[in-house]
Amino acid sequence: MLAVAVVGISLSGPLIAATAAPALAIAFWRNGLAAAGLAPVVLLRAGLRRELARVGRRTLLLSLAAGVALAAHFALWLPSLRLTSVASSVALVTTTPLWTTLLLRLTGRRPPAAVWLGTSVAFAGVLLLTGVDLSVSARALAGDALALAGGMAAAVYVLIGAEVRRTTSTTVYTFLCYGCTAVLTLVLCLATGASLGGGYSADTWGKLLVLTVVSQLLGHSLINRVVAGLGPSVTSTAILLETPGAALVAAVWLGQFPPAAAYPAMAAVLVGLALVIRGERVP
Repeated sequence: MLAVAVVGISLSGPLIAATAAPALAIAFWRNGLAAAGLAPVVLLRAGLRRELARVGRRTLLLSLAAGVALAAHFALWLPSLRLTSVASSVALVTTTPLWTTLLLRLTGRRPPAAVWLGTSVAFAGVLLLTGVDLSVSARALAGDALALAGGMAAAVYVLIGAEVRRTTSTTVYTFLCYGCTAVLTLVLCLATGASLGGGYSADTWGKLLVLTVVSQLLGHSLINRVVAGLGPSVTSTAILLETPGAALVAAVWLGQFPPAAAYPAMAAVLVGLALVIRGERVP
């Protein structure tokens, strides 16, 4: 399931690049359509309906907090792509597993040395692909800061999801989380004047639908499904495969063949992931 999730989120970048809509609008529609698609499933299935009715105050607040973190991730990272280089933005937003491991340490858990090593090796793989392209201009520095904050927000999202999923089904949790994210990104769209659909072509709507099904309902939802069993360290490290994965998807779909570094980069991420898994399994 984690492998399928990585494929789903790897399609996100190429799909967003090929979709003629504002970044914040894309974030709203992928979450809004996902929540709308989950609504009948939750409301029509008796077990899920009872679970939703029994959701406690703590679970509700944590689910909404995850939605806030996910909205912050989209709102911070997507604009950074227009302020700094794509290489810098990707390299900084994929610091998610580093922040995840650090936050676990700050909350009292001591990740094994293999987890720290594996996370570093996997992140080095991403740097190998994206390169170090940090600029000193004020505009680029602002973009770098937004991307870095986006990575932090993603770490919070993964950690909260791991906690909520201990007692809550994936469907109920994602319904609450995506719904909250959709509301917040809608507010941001209205505040910034981002077009929410006026003049969108049928092709754009089709791509938004594919993005919702493949990257949100399949990618993000499966990540939230497996994080309860695999843990936040393994899950967040595996997400690093999105970078070389997106490069390979772009090669097959868009004819944009990845650089030679994509292959050793993917190998490095896989080695790092294996180290994290091994470290997590040590008593």
